[in-house]
Amino acid sequence: MAAATLVTGGCVVTMDPERRVLDDAAVLVVDGLIACVGSAAECADAAPSGVTVVDATDMLVLPGLVDCHAHAGHALVKTLGGDVGSLWYDACHQIYTVGSTEAFWELEAELAALERLKCGTTCGVSYLGGGDSVNRTDDVRYGDGHCRAVERVGTRSVVALGVNRPKPNHEPWTYADYVDGERVDKEVTLETQLATCAQLIDEWHEGADGRVRIAMTCPVHHASRPLPEGVSEADVEARCRKARALCGRKPGVTFTQDGHNAGSVATALAHGLLGDDAFLSHSTDLVEADFAALQESKATIVHNPSANASITGRCPVPELLEAGVGVGLGSDGTAPNRSADMWRHMQQCMHYHRRFFQDSDVLPPGKVLEMCTIDAAAVLGMADMIGSLEVGKQADLICINLAAPHLAPLNMPVSRAIYFANGADVDTVMVGGKILMQGREVLSVNEPEVLARASAEAEGAIERLGLEALLQERPGFWGHSRFPPAPTPSL
Repeated sequence: MAAATLVTGGCVVTMDPERRVLDDAAVLVVDGLIACVGSAAECADAAPSGVTVVDATDMLVLPGLVDCHAHAGHALVKTLGGDVGSLWYDACHQIYTVGSTEAFWELEAELAALERLKCGTTCGVSYLGGGDSVNRTDDVRYGDGHCRAVERVGTRSVVALGVNRPKPNHEPWTYADYVDGERVDKEVTLETQLATCAQLIDEWHEGADGRVRIAMTCPVHHASRPLPEGVSEADVEARCRKARALCGRKPGVTFTQDGHNAGSVATALAHGLLGDDAFLSHSTDLVEADFAALQESKATIVHNPSANASITGRCPVPELLEAGVGVGLGSDGTAPNRSADMWRHMQQCMHYHRRFFQDSDVLPPGKVLEMCTIDAAAVLGMADMIGSLEVGKQADLICINLAAPHLAPLNMPVSRAIYFANGADVDTVMVGGKILMQGREVLSVNEPEVLARASAEAEGAIERLGLEALLQERPGFWGHSRFPPAPTPSL
């Protein structure tokens, strides 16, 4: 007998091509796929016997949200260094390369996937490490652990794997494993990282349940950034092309990069890295040549409005959209001071660009919801399977509880949710037809156990490297309009 679930009685936001919003409607799911979207009576008539009914009265039913850019590792290093970017970055570099165990990467992934789940994000990108220059691709064990954890929670993940930025004279990077609690240092080369990526693609890309996909990545080359001693631009291009070539190892392996800015998109095109399967994160202060490169290549952009990069530069989202460039929304991960709550990032996105143009008509709420659903799915090359509630697509959906003071009265529910909802309003989450959370209760994993184990692993990494000083709030935390210049703890 087919497994069937009927989500009924809610206001259904389809995100289909007509952007239909259906009152007192339903979604019928059969064997993990959407079988009917329509009136409650229509879907009930189509339901097989033995269907499980989910009452969505006073709820908004919409596709699961998509986070197009984040980082594995972040969930265990939030606020470390007290908002001093250099301290936090250096601490991450140490933890990711020489201070973390296999358990760190597995438990961090479980915690991050759990946070996404509870905020209604059913699919997200996770760079396996720092993304721009620190990838934990020295051994398949770390990627294996990450993917296992995501599978347990039950969400979808696009795991971005790649190679590091070259060091002077192509010297190897130093990473560490922990064997019986003892640190064992090792040298990691480009060849090691490429081999690890190839193996993880073979093992995990669209595996048994299809919830894990792989994207390849390599560091962004900025023309203004001096190259390390003994490294030429041709060396950088060759290195990036080797990583890019692994996208052809299996159908559907995409390509992504973290940290583009003025001129670097045009450079990526010249290096042969762009195509309609490429999505580029941050992309601040783009110049005319970058716009032309995006239009020529059909590559897309991921905007991270809450990221530090959006403080020091601006991603020209309205201009990109008007130029026909696809744009999805990303959280940039949870650290040092963000979250996996895509509702927060939608609201930040609107205010950010409206303030820039001093125009409240910029980026209507429906557009930012598209950037977290159907447009985001297109950025990831997954619009044929997720991002909208349409017959034949994977049943990834969420229910938002509208019966709350900050969302009342119950009129204009779509605008109400986009402007005022937060992750805590997500009541029910389904991925691939499987209910992972209902009534805010997580059904796939033991939430208190995940929190306890992940916290213990974070404490272990900090203790291992002697970073306890970075757990203190820095001078100026209270009573000042800005942090005053003052000594900060050094690593």
